[in-house]
Amino acid sequence: MKPILIDPQTFTPNGADIFLAQEIRFDGARFHKGQPITSEMLGRLHAYPDTLHAVRLEPADIHEDDAATAIATAAAGPGIEIRKPVQSRVNLRASSKGLLRIDRTAVDAINALPDLGLFTLLDRMAVVPNKIVAGAKITPVATRKSLIEEAVRIASQTTVIQVKPFKPLKVGVVTTEAMDEKTWARFEQAVRAKIGWYGGELLGFQAADNEPAAVAGALYAFIDQGATLLMTGGGNTMDPMDGALGAIPMLEGHVVRIGAPAHPGSMFWLAYTGDVPIFNLASCSMYSKSTVGDLVLPWIMAGERITSADLGGIGYGGLLDRDMQFRFPPYEETTDTE
Repeated sequence: MKPILIDPQTFTPNGADIFLAQEIRFDGARFHKGQPITSEMLGRLHAYPDTLHAVRLEPADIHEDDAATAIATAAAGPGIEIRKPVQSRVNLRASSKGLLRIDRTAVDAINALPDLGLFTLLDRMAVVPNKIVAGAKITPVATRKSLIEEAVRIASQTTVIQVKPFKPLKVGVVTTEAMDEKTWARFEQAVRAKIGWYGGELLGFQAADNEPAAVAGALYAFIDQGATLLMTGGGNTMDPMDGALGAIPMLEGHVVRIGAPAHPGSMFWLAYTGDVPIFNLASCSMYSKSTVGDLVLPWIMAGERITSADLGGIGYGGLLDRDMQFRFPPYEETTDTE
C-alpha cells in the first residue's frame, strides 16, 4: 500500500486501485475513508482547496471492506448472519434466539495480528435474533493479504462465534417453601414466563414437604413424565438437612456445586441425575430477572453440560449489581430492533 497525494483538478483515476485515506466534507458532499477515487468524486471535489490523501493498493494488499468480510466470514459459525460492510465494519448478527458462544482464545489470536480487529459480546450471553454479537474491521484502508490468510487459518481451527439454539426442555418444578396463594401465583407466573421465553415446556408444579423422601418422590414423578430439567424452589443451602439437597442421593444424582461465587448466589445449587440437571433457587429469586440463576439457566436451556469449573468462573463479573443488567437474558424481547 503506497500513500499518494492527489490534486482533484488534474488527477485521472484510469481504473487504478486508489482509495481515499481521509474523511472529507465539502460543498454538501461527504466522502469516507476507503472509498475508491472516481471521476465522479473528483468532479464533486474539483474546487477542493487541498490535495487529497489517498493510497494505492499493491498486489499483496487487500481493501478494508474485503478484509473485514473475510475475517467475519471465517469467524461466523452456526446461528450467525453476516451483513455488508458499513464504513469498513462488518457486523455479525444472531439469526436465532440462543446462547452466544465465543472462543476467546481464537479471538485473542486474531487480534494479536497487526491491523486486525474482531470484537464481540461476552461469551455465554443469551441473545435474540438480529442482535449484533460481533464486528470485524481493520484499522487502515488496506492491509496485507497474508495477515487475513493467517486470521482465516486461526478461525478454521475452531468455531469462533456461534449461537446455540435453546432446546425445548421439559421442566418440572418442585417447591418446599410454604407460600400463600398470592405468592404462589407470582412464583408460578415468573417461572412460566422464563421457561416459555426459552421455548421450554412446563410439565407442572408440585409442592412437597421439606424432607428428602418427599422431594425425591416429586422429582421422580416428573422424570417419569419425561422431564429433561428439574427445578427446585425454596431450599436452604445452609441447612445440612435441607430436603431438596437430601433428595439428590435418592435420585442417584450428584451435586455439581452448592452456592455460586456471585451476589446474589448463595442459595443457588446445581446437581445432575444422569443427564437431567436439577437447578435450585430460592423461590423469591425466581421473581427477579437478574440473579445468578439467570446467568446459568441459558447454558442449561442450550443443552450444555455444566461443570464446577463453569460455575466457579462466574466469580469474575459475579457482582450482579445494576451495572450488570446487560449480562442477563432480555426476557421482554423476542428480536433485536436496532
